[in-house]
Amino acid sequence: MKSLKTLLFFLPTLQLSAQTVADFENFNLTAGDYLNDAGASGKFESGNVLLPNDYNADFDAWSGWAISATVDNTTPGYLNQYSAITGGGADGSKTYAVAYAYAGAVVQLSDEAAGGVVIRLDLTNSTYAYLSMLEGDAFSKKFGGESGDDPDFFKVTIKKYLNGQLGTDSINFYLADYRFANNSQDYIVDTWTSLNLTPLGNADSLLFTLTSTDVGIFGINTPTYFCVDNVTTSDMPSPAAEVGQVPQVAVFPNPTTDFLQIRLPGEQAATACISDIYGKILVQQKIAPGMSKIDLAGIPAGAFSLQIRSGDYSFSQIFIKK
Repeated sequence: MKSLKTLLFFLPTLQLSAQTVADFENFNLTAGDYLNDAGASGKFESGNVLLPNDYNADFDAWSGWAISATVDNTTPGYLNQYSAITGGGADGSKTYAVAYAYAGAVVQLSDEAAGGVVIRLDLTNSTYAYLSMLEGDAFSKKFGGESGDDPDFFKVTIKKYLNGQLGTDSINFYLADYRFANNSQDYIVDTWTSLNLTPLGNADSLLFTLTSTDVGIFGINTPTYFCVDNVTTSDMPSPAAEVGQVPQVAVFPNPTTDFLQIRLPGEQAATACISDIYGKILVQQKIAPGMSKIDLAGIPAGAFSLQIRSGDYSFSQIFIKK
């Protein structure tokens, strides 16, 4: 399976005076422990974020968010619902947050972060979802099917709320993608990946929703879990982070080997920049509406950020070069 390398890319126009990181270490869990009950408040708090939690003591059932320091990345099934496939938190840390998001999951911003920009977060698969997609189980199919040719995917979509209004912009991240003609490019994410969320702009909260190709009469069959760490917020709103509505830009293939194809809608040209994990621009190219191609011959294998900017919007996406 393809592993995604950690990537952090900042918009160069964004100026922030301070940042707060919610790393969930404040819960002081020991390895193997978890919290699925936030108590009377109904929310777990770390840094400047609040994670809503709905707990039913009669059935020890929960939804929304849990906090975990479990390390089991080998045991399949529901009884291992609190573990990340990485076996721990991002950057070798112990604690992380687990979302059970069958009906979506929300991250609320608090204190100085409320109404400001969420800069980034780290995201990966839960062990439960990962092994279900890799091997199949009693409720969910093996991704790719027996032939490996089924074009399956498992995707998280992130949007913002601001002043009670759901934003139109979104950031999509594929936790698994089997849609490639070459099956060797199919992957299930098994590392922590850093997502740049600044294109969403100022926010009161973030909404996470999941989409899968494996669905039944009751909805998604794939276990609707994922894990989050290092939610980094700014301590003030930033007008520079407000961007226009992003049109339906298409970037493919991803992962890729030699080139990227970009489908740019509308009538306005744009500038495409490819940057490495340190923010160094490796390629900068003007692209016209319609189909464009970016040659990657001079770029080594790894994870990179593609940023497309026009006068009206900014669009960013992580891609992998093999």
